[in-house]
Amino acid sequence: MFKKAQNIDTAFKQIRNFCIIFISACSLVAGTAIIKSFSFVAAMQDKIYILANGKAIEAFASDRKENVPVEAKEHVKTFHQFFFNLDPDDKVIKENIGRALYLADNSAKREYDNLKESNYFSNLISGNVSQRITIDSVMVNLESHPFHFRCVAKLEITRATSKVLRNLITEGYLRSVNRSENNAHGFLIENWMIIENNDLSIKPR
Repeated sequence: MFKKAQNIDTAFKQIRNFCIIFISACSLVAGTAIIKSFSFVAAMQDKIYILANGKAIEAFASDRKENVPVEAKEHVKTFHQFFFNLDPDDKVIKENIGRALYLADNSAKREYDNLKESNYFSNLISGNVSQRITIDSVMVNLESHPFHFRCVAKLEITRATSKVLRNLITEGYLRSVNRSENNAHGFLIENWMIIENNDLSIKPR
């Protein structure tokens, strides 16, 4: 009888030890899973995905200082493309120039007003003229703010009877401003000047 009681007591201890080990193992697994889940969620919150052509592309956040050279050049390119890529359509001209003027100060507005007063845009429309700019290079001096830049480009003007290729060089300064929907790079072009705008070639069509 005593031996049976001893066997039951031993079995009970074994079951108790097994339960303690099993519960400890389950707690360890559950705790590890919870910690990993929180780490995964935190890592996912640091990621941004951009939807492009129906595909999600991961974007990586970085300090703006690392991107200043790239963003400054891109701002200059974007401004020149809006200002100089024109078609013989009054609505297209107003939209493009309007978007360009968000990226620059009154120096660009003065240039636009001068072109408008000389009937440049009216002549584009009446003559069915299109023009396209190709940016060759953008040089930005980041040593002092506002940043001085020089843009070298080619301007192709397509008329009904000819194609004109022009050399275009502009200069100005970039001042840092807050980003907005109309100014994604956070720069404003100041004291913009057209240094050269000379014909390189004229080809009949």
